[in-house]
Amino acid sequence: MPKARNGDVAIEYEVFGEGPETILLINGLGSQMTRWPEAFCAKLAAKGYRAVRFDNRDTGLSTWFEPGQAYTLSDMAADAMAVLDAVGAAKAHVAGVSMGGMIGQVAAIEHPDRTLSLTSIMSATGGPGTMDSTPAAAAVLSTPPPNPQADFEAFVAHGVNNALTIGSPGYPWPQGALRARVIAEHGRAFNPTGSARQMAAIRAYGDRTERLKTLRLPTIVLHGADDPLVPLAGGQATAAAIPGSELRVIASMGHDLPPALFDIVADAILDAAERAK
Repeated sequence: MPKARNGDVAIEYEVFGEGPETILLINGLGSQMTRWPEAFCAKLAAKGYRAVRFDNRDTGLSTWFEPGQAYTLSDMAADAMAVLDAVGAAKAHVAGVSMGGMIGQVAAIEHPDRTLSLTSIMSATGGPGTMDSTPAAAAVLSTPPPNPQADFEAFVAHGVNNALTIGSPGYPWPQGALRARVIAEHGRAFNPTGSARQMAAIRAYGDRTERLKTLRLPTIVLHGADDPLVPLAGGQATAAAIPGSELRVIASMGHDLPPALFDIVADAILDAAERAK
């Protein structure tokens, strides 16, 4: 697949569809672009858009960093702009999930001339109380996985349990789908240290509330009522900060994107894009 370049950083990306307008999909902490599944991207392409997904730096097939190296959400937003450059898009509708929502917010703040609309999904402003996870969900981020070379089955079980811990109680995954995802993601790329640097990037940027108040673009904020990792307060604060934004709270939705939620999430992205016309 092709790669975009932001200085010395190479960003792996993939394009679906040939529509005249681009939807840029940004994924979350430590997760690869495949967390925006092909079937989901196809839904956006079927509506006449060009959907672009990519691996954030320190994830997947994009550039990995070394211990001691640091970057910020501004750098990650610049990576997203480099992807737009690579696909020849002057502007895009930006949609991000979790940390990806934060990167999308920064893209809208720092690159307003390139951001047509924003869909911030299960994300937050970085303000006080907006990222207070439950203890069980916090452990998902802080507990390292078993060594896959020493005990691959334990590694897989750990990944499945993590997904279930933060997942959507009202939108279960198909039988065996989470196990298959853990195995596929490990086979594609396994960078166990990248998440810590990405978390540091989130902390380094801090509270975006005042800067979000300056935004003037169509925005939909989508959040699960039962999100244990980024609480509903994160979505509420985001919607309160961005003028004219719409908050959509989904009952029994947690912190994931199972197939049963594809239409709900796609509709939010497409509605935000339509409002930019």
